[in-house]
Amino acid sequence: RIHFHWSDIPTGDVYHPVAIVKGRVYVRGGMGIIEDNIGGNGTLTGKACPEGLYGLFCEECPSGTYKNVTGSDKALCHLCPANDIPHRAVYVTVRGGVAETPCPYKCISDRYHMPHCYTTLEELIYTFGGPWLFGVLLVVVLLLLALVFSVARMKFVSGDELHGSAPTQHGSQIDHSFPFLESLNEVMETSRVEESQGHMHRIYFLGPNTFSEPWHLSHTPPEEIKEIVYEAAFNGFVDEVNVIAAYQWWEGAIYIMLSVLVYPLAWSWQQSRRRLKFQKLRDFVRSEYDHSCLRSFRSRALYEGLKVAATPDLMLAHLDFFLGGDEKRSDLPPQVHQRLPMPLIFGGDGSYMAYYSLQSDDILTSLLSQLVPPTTWYRFVAGLNAQLRLVQQGKLRSTFRSVMRWIETHGNPALKRHGVRVDLARFQALSSSSCQYGILVHTIADEVASTRSDDETEQQHPWGTQIENHSGDFRENFQPLRSEINHVRHQECGEIIDIGSLQFLKEEKDVLSLISFLIHNTKPVGHQDLVGLVISVLLLGDLTLTLLTLLQLYSISLLEVFLAMFILPLSIIFPFPAGVSALFSHGPRRSASRTRVYALWNVTSLVNVVVAFVCGYVHYHGSSSGKKIPYLQPWNISMDENEWWIFPVALFLCKVLQSQLVNWHVANLEIQDYSLYSDDSELFWQS
Repeated sequence: RIHFHWSDIPTGDVYHPVAIVKGRVYVRGGMGIIEDNIGGNGTLTGKACPEGLYGLFCEECPSGTYKNVTGSDKALCHLCPANDIPHRAVYVTVRGGVAETPCPYKCISDRYHMPHCYTTLEELIYTFGGPWLFGVLLVVVLLLLALVFSVARMKFVSGDELHGSAPTQHGSQIDHSFPFLESLNEVMETSRVEESQGHMHRIYFLGPNTFSEPWHLSHTPPEEIKEIVYEAAFNGFVDEVNVIAAYQWWEGAIYIMLSVLVYPLAWSWQQSRRRLKFQKLRDFVRSEYDHSCLRSFRSRALYEGLKVAATPDLMLAHLDFFLGGDEKRSDLPPQVHQRLPMPLIFGGDGSYMAYYSLQSDDILTSLLSQLVPPTTWYRFVAGLNAQLRLVQQGKLRSTFRSVMRWIETHGNPALKRHGVRVDLARFQALSSSSCQYGILVHTIADEVASTRSDDETEQQHPWGTQIENHSGDFRENFQPLRSEINHVRHQECGEIIDIGSLQFLKEEKDVLSLISFLIHNTKPVGHQDLVGLVISVLLLGDLTLTLLTLLQLYSISLLEVFLAMFILPLSIIFPFPAGVSALFSHGPRRSASRTRVYALWNVTSLVNVVVAFVCGYVHYHGSSSGKKIPYLQPWNISMDENEWWIFPVALFLCKVLQSQLVNWHVANLEIQDYSLYSDDSELFWQS
């Protein structure tokens, strides 16, 4: 019999092994002289071990077990209760063994915090009572904040409207073409009428004012102004204008780089450069250029013979020529009938940020008032612009069809009473690769005469109308074309668009046209205050879900947070400040413009949300089955690991819903007269 009777067995923090034995101790009996006489086995015992220790040499109980009684049997080391340890924790070895429950443990990562091994997000959630109570409180807080947000916004907007109701100052330019600015009380100033009486001709700049194709003029002057300009000096003027309008290579390089990284910033960069170019052009024509190309002495002396203007989107510009008053010719300026057919080019390119629109300034309205009453023309332009809002780049064939139908059912019947007709037309200069769209204004008499001359009695208007000379400037040479329909694809001139020629329109697509199913111009739905309230709720919810998603990614690693935020740099953060700026903007026009920028940021941030989802998916499903590390399941009370996708998916759906609400909000801001979309033409003209 072997017995170890230890004199002193240390416990607790002062524990150290009482003995370190290498080798084996045998207590079995020895062999006898004969095989049947084998000695019996002996015994090997030791002193009873205190709590936390077991065995012959009083060793520490294994990790994950505890021993709260005196004894040496290993069976006295019981497993620690499974309910006492979080599932993100592991047991740790304690010096002297574990003598009582709960057994000591530590979290599997520094990202989890004791005692429950929660992430920062989970600590926040369980501080407020758990997932469900936290969710209810969050919804209530968001609704209350949204109400406060909406009330503050409405007071801000209403106060701005009170300040903005002052009379328009003399010299301010009234834009009658924007649909929601239409008013029968808006009349042109006397100075504008006098200015239009000296108007000679308008030349449209070629090109959409992009970095690849900036604005430019053709060197050959149109026939309409050859009698009032010196051709050689005009060529020099055109050279200077084209140099000023051209962009530097680095401007386009920055735009390309920003388009890849953050498209909203690329659009803002392009608009800022467009604005700068237009300012330089206007300053050059207004004060820097000596107007030496004009024959009029008075025009050269007063710098009043040339004026440049552009549409609000800065994609279409035109140069107006005026008489100086000393020409002493009774046939100048030409009467409006001599200017017909008159091409009017649409501004914009049909995209979400720059939809097609007809800008009818005071000069144009004054000229056409000789044929059509100004109120009728204002109403026609407002209705046409309302229809043009719905035209989408990349879907011209289908969306232009409704515009043509509206012109035939609403526009031309009213204009016909005054002997005027308009047709949708396509314009493409020989020196420009871009195609522009607009309307062609002509008289009923011209239409009948041209139709009879072509012996095409069944056709209401000539199929093709050439309005451009070989130099690339738009001119009014009304020459009917009798060629085949497919001839329009090869002819570089203005063409009246009819139902048959729609199929040959070139569908150009860009980044915005690819996401047109999310952001596009729609008809107004009304309930502006309710729509604004819902947008406020979604905007605050977007910010909350964004922060929760980033906290969720932080529970994985900082790398995932970096990827979600910088795949498209900071696009996941910018929608909230952009939305606040849009909702608290002065005036419907500025608010609509900033809301479009907000929509652009919101759609761009979807890429970041998808990246966040992919990071979570790869982390959870990509780890090996034996080493899956749980990280965040706040919404499942049982703390299973199957709901990691809730925050990214909720954020994605929130942004998609925002995009639709923003479309309605923009429509409500821009179209306050719902009769503009009335199917009843009589109701349209009576409103």
